[in-house]
Amino acid sequence: MQIDYQKLLAHIRDGVYFTDSDRRIVYWNKGAERITGYSAEEVVGRCCRDNILVHVDENGLSLCKGHCPMAATIADAQPREASVFLHHKQGHRVPVQVRAIALNDEQGRVAGAAEFFNDTSSQETLQARIQELENLALLDSLTQLPNRHHIEPELVSRFHEIQRLQVSFGFLFMDIDHFKRFNDTYGHDVGDEVLRVVARTLKASMRPFDLVGRWGGEEFVCILRNVQAPLLLPIANRIRALIEASSVKAGNRMLGVTVSIGATLATAEDSLETLIKRADRLMYTSKANGRNQVTLG
Repeated sequence: MQIDYQKLLAHIRDGVYFTDSDRRIVYWNKGAERITGYSAEEVVGRCCRDNILVHVDENGLSLCKGHCPMAATIADAQPREASVFLHHKQGHRVPVQVRAIALNDEQGRVAGAAEFFNDTSSQETLQARIQELENLALLDSLTQLPNRHHIEPELVSRFHEIQRLQVSFGFLFMDIDHFKRFNDTYGHDVGDEVLRVVARTLKASMRPFDLVGRWGGEEFVCILRNVQAPLLLPIANRIRALIEASSVKAGNRMLGVTVSIGATLATAEDSLETLIKRADRLMYTSKANGRNQVTLG
């Protein structure tokens, strides 16, 4: 079976061009036309450095003057990859990922090179937009912690782990003590800062594989993986103590912050609802018993 490789290359979306050993362009595909704005008739027979592509790095340094990936590949036959900015026909710069490979003649000597390149600007914009939308949906805007929409699927995943691997997890439900007093006495700006201080302390005190999030209002939760019953109370008390050692500035005053915590281990018999209800009830027991404490159940 004979394959017309030039016809195939003509229709791929990546830009492709071939040069001889002097970097004179001998082939230019449709993808290269689309990305650069230059037609094949305008560039074939010319060198890419002749005010055509004129690659530069992120600092604006011209790569044609001693730093060209294609020139290096022609010199040593080693493939190269680089993130560069090419010159579009309309004058602006386009970020591209380039890959240069050597082309050999019948005797095996390097006779030129091929460069494949793709426009990364739309890809980066799309990825940034996707990340932004994910953050809006799954992160609490004030504390930058995972929100309830993120936490609930994580809890479901942990329950699946219990069924599959018989590995339990710890769950902490906590509420900031006297939070309404912060808002009523010092204003909502101070109340917001209390939430941020608690969030930052929680993030700093978690192990890398644990998850902490804002459940809503002044309530926070922690999912603690690979925790057995004897360790749950010490971990919860360490978190409580770290928050107690934090403070928030309100004018000339430094305000202390405490939380009441309900701590429990998930079981195979639990559901999302029963686990949260039990931890919430334990948290209210901590409140009733004087606040700034952990109740284990």
